[in-house]
Amino acid sequence: MSDHQNNHNINHNFIAVEGPIGVGKTTLARKISEVLGSELILEQAEDNPFLERFYQDPKTGALPTQLYFLFQRVRQLQEVRQSDMFAPVRVADYLIEKDRLFARSTLDSDELRLYEQVYDNLTIDSPKPDLTIYLQAPVDVLLSRIRKRGRNIESPITKEYLQKICDSYTDFFYYYDEAPLLIVNASGLDLVENEADFNMLLEQISRTTRGKNYFNPHPA
Repeated sequence: MSDHQNNHNINHNFIAVEGPIGVGKTTLARKISEVLGSELILEQAEDNPFLERFYQDPKTGALPTQLYFLFQRVRQLQEVRQSDMFAPVRVADYLIEKDRLFARSTLDSDELRLYEQVYDNLTIDSPKPDLTIYLQAPVDVLLSRIRKRGRNIESPITKEYLQKICDSYTDFFYYYDEAPLLIVNASGLDLVENEADFNMLLEQISRTTRGKNYFNPHPA
C-alpha cells in the first residue's frame, strides 16, 4: 500500500472515472490505480475496428461502433464480477451506462430500439461502482487537448459533436444516483505534471462517501 493511500484513507472498492473525450479519464484512472495498487480496467477504444469509420461517417458507423463497445465493456465487467471476492480495488475509466448515453446521442430511432434490447439483456448483473468521478471541462478545452495529442483517428471530431456529448453527460449526471458522485472541474487540473493537483483530488476522493459532491481546484 502506498503512502498516498495511507495519507488519504481511500476505502472505495470500485471507482469509475467518467467524462467526455479529452477530459483526462484514462490519465486519472491510471494514477489512482498506481496509488492504490489496484486493478485497472480501461475501455481500450483503440481496439474498436469501427471507431475510425464512425468519426468519418457517423451515420453508417454508429451502430457497429456502439455494439462493439457494449460487448467489450460487458465482457470486462463480467470478469470483474466473476473474479475472486478478495481481489484488489478496481479502477475503471468508464461506466457501463456511458455506452447507452453515447448510443442515444448517435443512433437513429430504429437502431436505438435494437441497441436498447441488446443492452438490457447484457447489463442485468453489471457490477456498480461505490464511487463515480465525473470530470468536466469546456468544449474548447477538450478540443484543444484532443488536437494536442494528435491521434489521427480523432482528427474528424468537431466542436459540435463534442458539445452534443458534453450536453448528454450533463443531463445524465444531473439525475445520476447509482453511487456517490464527485463532479470535478478538470479544465485547470494538471494530473501529469502537478502533484499538488493530484493530491488535492485524492483528498477529495477519500472524503466522498455519499451524495453528490463538487470539486473546483482552480476557481476563476
